[in-house]
Amino acid sequence: MAMTAFFTRFRELAFKEMRSATVQGGRDLPDGEYGFLELYCDEVNCDCRRVIINVVTPKTSPKVLATINYGWESLEFYEKWMHDKELAKNSRGATLDMLNPQSKHAYALLELFKWVLQDDQYVERLKRHYALFKGAIHAEHQARKQRTIRQKRNRRKR
Repeated sequence: MAMTAFFTRFRELAFKEMRSATVQGGRDLPDGEYGFLELYCDEVNCDCRRVIINVVTPKTSPKVLATINYGWESLEFYEKWMHDKELAKNSRGATLDMLNPQSKHAYALLELFKWVLQDDQYVERLKRHYALFKGAIHAEHQARKQRTIRQKRNRRKR
């Protein structure tokens, strides 16, 4: 599945509602601001109910310091969706993405993200962004289907 940044379709909203956390005097992370960029699946028939979070900071921009998977549904949902109990465990909750490189601060950033997830409003925002993004993907798909149908009709008329 291809993951696409939320800001590619909802630029203003993405940056207005992007969550960040400021660390000062932390043991495991350098002082600074850490932003959580959201990426969602752009496959029409996929309903994975997950977000990929790229953790970035203005100090090292555009380098991604950690890539985190976050799935908000139950373990049973992911087991049924994936047909694999072991893979489902990595889809539920927040985990480091094993397919992407991670910085030396990745584990500390994962813990920071888990702390941010204690805010129920933020979790609801992620779900809302997922629904908006998937709605845009479905609308684009429908528009492409309609164009294809019109093109086929126009060819037959010739």
